[in-house]
Amino acid sequence: MATTTISWDVLRELAAVRAARGRVISLYVDLSPRVAPNIGDVRTRVHALLDEGSKPERNGAVALAHERREALLADLEGLQGHFEREFDRDGASGVAVFASRLDNLWRVLPLSERVPDAVRVGGELHLAPLVPLVGRSDGALVAVVGREQGRLYRMRAGQLVEIADRGDDVPGRHDQGGWSQSRFRRRIENLTQGHLRAVADELDRSLRALGRPQLVILCGDETRAELAALLSAEVAAAVVGWAQVEAHASAGDIAAVAVPLLEAWRTAREAEAVERWRDEIGRNARAVAGGPIESALASGPLSTAFGRPLAAEHVDGRFSARGVRTP
Repeated sequence: MATTTISWDVLRELAAVRAARGRVISLYVDLSPRVAPNIGDVRTRVHALLDEGSKPERNGAVALAHERREALLADLEGLQGHFEREFDRDGASGVAVFASRLDNLWRVLPLSERVPDAVRVGGELHLAPLVPLVGRSDGALVAVVGREQGRLYRMRAGQLVEIADRGDDVPGRHDQGGWSQSRFRRRIENLTQGHLRAVADELDRSLRALGRPQLVILCGDETRAELAALLSAEVAAAVVGWAQVEAHASAGDIAAVAVPLLEAWRTAREAEAVERWRDEIGRNARAVAGGPIESALASGPLSTAFGRPLAAEHVDGRFSARGVRTP
């Protein structure tokens, strides 16, 4: 199953969807093997979610006209049937499904990241669980650097795709031939330095061309010290982690090392952002009404992404922007 990359463009498209005739069901299911080891577990949890969504006090069916109420129940049954007979979890860590037959809406989004189980029924799509996935790992760069190798990958839809190879044939220690030991060592050092310079230049070019994404560099300790001294200020600022990997590691092995570093960096940044918001709340009780947080919601990245101002709401000690809440 090909997973869906959640971008601001995707969220803008989904945010524009409105239920003109019926009600939209937004269903999210966590497919992690830790919570759903097999397809039977997935179906059991989906059944429980849809059972919750079928309750009139949750979906507002009591106030609906007969046609809309019947269509809503049919959509709930259709979702159950999809997971019973058609759903394939292969390669996905989560899934979002949006359904409204009266509005000719049926969209399944397999996700490369986990999402919390949830079901919502309303006049528009419930998108809050997708917001944290925007830019998660996708677009990040991963460099595998050694004395001879310089492979550069980019994360796309949860997979590593090679975009550059700056490999060079640097002689090994046993290729001395007729050279004196000192001259041969200097020659190797010069070739290695030239190779690492070429890798650093490639990182700089790629980073600028791709909009300065996050970068993970995988190399040995000795190479790290030499390469770090050659990185431009922009590249050094983009590095979110260093680690080591086997010289002939597969793309899957490389991802297994790089993705946790990217996740740790992202988690730390999110925690810092939440803490800043909380500090602002404590310093200025007017932050919700005309203060910097409301202004940020109205004109910041989320507003830009959705193409319209977002209203700030303070509920139970949390800020909400059209359902997007801080932890």
